[in-house]
Amino acid sequence: MTAARYFHQAGIGFLLLEARDRLGGRILSADAAGQPSDNGFDLGPSWFWPGMQPAMGYLVDDLGLSFFPQNSDGDVVFQRMSRETPQRYHGMRQEPQSMRLVGGTGAIISALASDLPPQSIQLGARVTHVSLDGHEVVVKFVQESGLAQNKRASHVLFALPPRLLEAKVLFSPALDVLTIEQWRRTPTWMAPHAKFFALYDRPFWREAGLSGTAQSMVGPLIEIHDATTASGQAALFGFVGVPAEQRATVGRDAIIAAALQQLAQLFGPQAGTPRATLFKDWAADPLTATDDDQVAGGHLSPHRHPWVNGRWRDYISLAGSETSDSEAGYLSGAVEAAARAVTDIMSKLAKSDERTVAAPSEGS
Repeated sequence: MTAARYFHQAGIGFLLLEARDRLGGRILSADAAGQPSDNGFDLGPSWFWPGMQPAMGYLVDDLGLSFFPQNSDGDVVFQRMSRETPQRYHGMRQEPQSMRLVGGTGAIISALASDLPPQSIQLGARVTHVSLDGHEVVVKFVQESGLAQNKRASHVLFALPPRLLEAKVLFSPALDVLTIEQWRRTPTWMAPHAKFFALYDRPFWREAGLSGTAQSMVGPLIEIHDATTASGQAALFGFVGVPAEQRATVGRDAIIAAALQQLAQLFGPQAGTPRATLFKDWAADPLTATDDDQVAGGHLSPHRHPWVNGRWRDYISLAGSETSDSEAGYLSGAVEAAARAVTDIMSKLAKSDERTVAAPSEGS
């Protein structure tokens, strides 16, 4: 979305193909029913740190979006063993403080989309094949109806994770071995994980002097935070510590029931009876995770090696967050990667135009 905005501002034509029926990818802000919302709960990324991540801070300011600090006022709760009562400790102010967007991170997507020509965006378009034909790239994609279409372009920018790209899209000619291995070895950030939300009528834990932050070695949730929105919709959310394969075996209903029991132990009986719950297992999302993502990998480490080698180097670019040179895996990483990729593509387009203009005079 950021790359599309840059191209549009530069007057360069583009077509944005999105496999899902919505924009945003792993950015998903949802309402109590789990539907995308302009005032929702972040089932994907939620936090950013403008002081440490200037690219993200600049984008938020440029789009005119508002943000607010993650609630950290009050005590924190820690539970070490099931036979022990959860312990309460004085909270500490975060430095740097985590920030959240008013409306959820989906507000970024809505703002970016509003600046783009609607005819340049096509939803439900899943890319399956990419091939070279002379100096053009032919992209084959399948619509939700099953209809296959082809589109020609001078360059293709892929904004999905490298591992997912390698698993889902066929290239002709084939990618070189170095590129394939690099893409496969790159973990997709948060793909093995799941998030759980419990929604309430009010943030009652604050009335008890609690921040909503908890860590636990008991139950399915290992890290819990206050997820109350800027508009006052109360919620707690937790990262599910149960591995992806085990989650698939026991099922979401069992995990939700265990999570509510755990919240009741940590924050009192009220926490066990929310008005609604939300559960997003990214490892079960075929447009996010591959088989290799069922086991959590290490933290992404930015590197300076080219993401595309060989014959494809002049025709495709990668701009997923995982490819960022400085903030791999973070929201800011996606912004940084997009800026880098667009600069590179525009440079190549300019050189191509120079060759085209120079050709007649050379032959005259």
